[in-house]
Amino acid sequence: MTTDSPVVLGEDGLARPPWAAADPLLRDYYDTEWGLPIRDERGLFERLSLEAFQSGLSWATILRKRPAFRAAFDNFDPDVVAAYGESDVQRLMGDAGIVRNLAKIRATITNAAATVRLREQGGLAEFIWSFQPDRTPEPRTPDEIPTTSPESLALAKALRREGFAFVGPTTMFALMEAVGIVDTHLVGSHRRGTSGVWAS
Repeated sequence: MTTDSPVVLGEDGLARPPWAAADPLLRDYYDTEWGLPIRDERGLFERLSLEAFQSGLSWATILRKRPAFRAAFDNFDPDVVAAYGESDVQRLMGDAGIVRNLAKIRATITNAAATVRLREQGGLAEFIWSFQPDRTPEPRTPDEIPTTSPESLALAKALRREGFAFVGPTTMFALMEAVGIVDTHLVGSHRRGTSGVWAS
């Protein structure tokens, strides 16, 4: 491990930020998924939902529960989730495998219906990606990574106008990081510039 660098050099010789350096689950997520472009409706609806559930919790908690979330929410099929009724809400509240938060469960159902409606405007993926900024941050230390941006604020407002819930600017910035709309990999990380969206 390095002691004078914001990135941690793993036993495999690859440099990662501290949050992705210790836990094997987080390391694999960082290496293979986080920050890579997601441009399909279901994939974005899942990430939008999981980011909302993560609010106030650690991402590791959500990642460990992701298989259970996928099973509980019919693999995040917006059409299916949008049709959920009160019996489904009670089923989800009784599912120990997921985060049992009534407001977040109801928001996921609400957001599924809003996702279906957005198809009339080109769809969720086109809508979210339309907020891609002209430039991406170039953080050299974790402290330099922003938690919001003008674009995440605008995206949050736009989604709320379309009927979405639990889509605050911080949550939307986390979504934008996760799906490749911005690249906040630390300069020096082996993943910096690997998304194909932004140059290193």
